[in-house]
Amino acid sequence: MLDAELQRFLDHLAVERRLAARTVAMYREALLRLQASAAAGGVALKQAAPHHIRAWVAQLRMRGLASRSIAIALAAWRGLYRWWGRQGDVAANPVEGIRAPKAARPLPKALSVEQAVALAQHATQHSPPALAARDHAITELLYGSGLRVGELTGLDLHASAAADAAGRGWIDVADATAHVLGKGSKRRSVPVGRAALQALQGWLQQRPTLARPGEPALFVSRLGTRLTANQLRNRLQAQARQAGLPTRVHPHMLRHSYASHLLQSSGDLRAVQELLGHASISTTQVYTKLDFQHLAKAYDAAHPRAKRKS
Repeated sequence: MLDAELQRFLDHLAVERRLAARTVAMYREALLRLQASAAAGGVALKQAAPHHIRAWVAQLRMRGLASRSIAIALAAWRGLYRWWGRQGDVAANPVEGIRAPKAARPLPKALSVEQAVALAQHATQHSPPALAARDHAITELLYGSGLRVGELTGLDLHASAAADAAGRGWIDVADATAHVLGKGSKRRSVPVGRAALQALQGWLQQRPTLARPGEPALFVSRLGTRLTANQLRNRLQAQARQAGLPTRVHPHMLRHSYASHLLQSSGDLRAVQELLGHASISTTQVYTKLDFQHLAKAYDAAHPRAKRKS
């Protein structure tokens, strides 16, 4: 059971601060951990020092608690001591300056070159010709230009004042360029490759059979209105299943594949950063790890010294 003083702090969060019930529940778990750690160490909570907090965090790590859960625990503990500090119950906050251990950043999931090409070249089955042409163009553009799903669904047929005001992009088929609005409302221009351009031209021939009159969107649904992100995801997953891909494919996986394969071929990290629209090159650098994984697998498979003798 939670100590009465800790419960008063939780009540303060729920009633006066009006934190969400889920947040209060997570803070309760964190305070129970704090209470248990202090009791096990024979330390009065109001007498705790930074070295106590660090030791208790280390214990949480040893028990296998995830970095995010430790961060939540530290936030709850920090808030408790600040509350006590405002009441004059503690002279200093022992949690200030103590950070949770960094979580290992998972590598993005990318398709192999063979898988990506098979998906891009796969002709959607059991669809009217217009939908098949649309899905083919979408896949080629996602893999060929590395667009985010929101950037792709936000594309219009032509540049216009309305598109600019609404923060939408447009496609310039004549110039083989997609002009998109990315994160942070930053515009960038991305080249459209030959395969994607051919697929787009095929879709543009079919588009009038689906699009409502006056609809500006490049990609439309069966109803003739702008295709939504969820509709695109569902169509891509269906296409991946039809193509026999062994993994669940989502639009961002094609963006990861675009970046990884481009970096493998060119080795130009700065160029890939510009094409992806990353504000920081550290975001792009994660693909160098994917590139190393690819090289390591190739080494393991082909090099005569890669495998130890049994």
